This record gives sequence, structure tokens and C-alpha cells, in this order.
Amino acid sequence: MAAAIRNAAFALMALGSLGVAGYAVVAYSLVPLGDLVHPDMKNAFNASKLTIYAHIFGAAFALLLGPWQFVRALRSRYPKLHRVSGRLYLMVGVGIGGVAGFFAGLNAFGGWTSQIGFALLAITWLFTGVMAFVHIRAGDVAAHRRWMIRNFALALSAVTLRIQLGLLTLAGVPFESFYPWLAWTCWLPNLVVAEWLIRVTARVTYK
Repeated sequence: MAAAIRNAAFALMALGSLGVAGYAVVAYSLVPLGDLVHPDMKNAFNASKLTIYAHIFGAAFALLLGPWQFVRALRSRYPKLHRVSGRLYLMVGVGIGGVAGFFAGLNAFGGWTSQIGFALLAITWLFTGVMAFVHIRAGDVAAHRRWMIRNFALALSAVTLRIQLGLLTLAGVPFESFYPWLAWTCWLPNLVVAEWLIRVTARVTYK
């Protein structure tokens, strides 16, 4: 039963991650920037096009690679592939996506509440990525895994943001009222769940 629940949770996480990444790649490759977001956000997007595109495609890359880093069978059978994809995840996905996300966050719609929230998300994402890299270089696999759980939980903020965005929109809550707070609620609960998984599980399992 526990294994079935764990597998189902992994499948939902992977589907959400890959779904949001696929949507971002297709939508932002084919549709002019700003046409798919709320009209109030369009000016913020067009004010920093390069950073927005770098953040979107960097983060999408992280979401595409991230789930497979937690599949034990792949890590065991293809350790070199795991190392190469892990480096790409951290350097391209987190590195480019996080740095661009920080500067995009400084111009986010919603005023200082949004701007501080998204900037802190980017800083925390970059920090956890650096810590994961430092620990694996030092040979501390257990610490590396803990930091990667935190890091990918932050990457999944792209998924939780869209879930909350859809639910609040369907509930009829005005966009300008809830969006600034999404800059915080899209990632802080993810970190809480990640810490719970790390602390409650004696031996972290990924799938």
C-alpha cells in the first residue's frame, strides 16, 4: 500500500512537472510574449523580454529533467547519465532559470509583495542548487539528495502556482487581489512538504 501511494504521488508530480514544462516550451515558442498572461502582467513581461524568456526556458528545462533524477532504477543502471543530466539540471535549468528569475522577479506584477516573494524564490532555488552541487562534489550523497529534494520542490513552484491560479480564478477571486500572494504560496508550502519528507522518512526513497 505504501509503495502504491508513493508511486502514485511520484506519477502525479512527474505529470505536473512535464505538463507545465511542455506547455511553457510550446506556448512561449509559438505565441508572442505576454499574450497568454493576464493583461495586467503583459507590461511587466514586455519590460524584460530577455530575462522572461531565459527564466521560462531555463525553468522548463529543469522541470523536464528533474523527475528522472529521483528514479532509483535509472540512477543505479545509468549512473553516468544521472551525473550528466544532474549537471545540466543544475547549470542550465537552475542556473539560467534562477538568475533570470531573480531579475524577472524584481519587475513582477503586483508590487513589492510579488517582487520580494519571487526574488526570494529565485535566491532560494539557486542556493539549494549550489548546496546540492557542493555536497555531491564532497562525496556526501545523503546530503546531496536532501538538497536536491528541496531544490526540486522549489522548481515545482511553477506547477503549484498554476494550480492555485486556476482554482482562485474559478472561485472568482480578483486577479490583482490574489496574484501578489502567489509569489509566496507557490513555493513556501513546497518547502514545508520537502522538509517533512526529509525529516520523517528515515531513508529517503524516490520511487
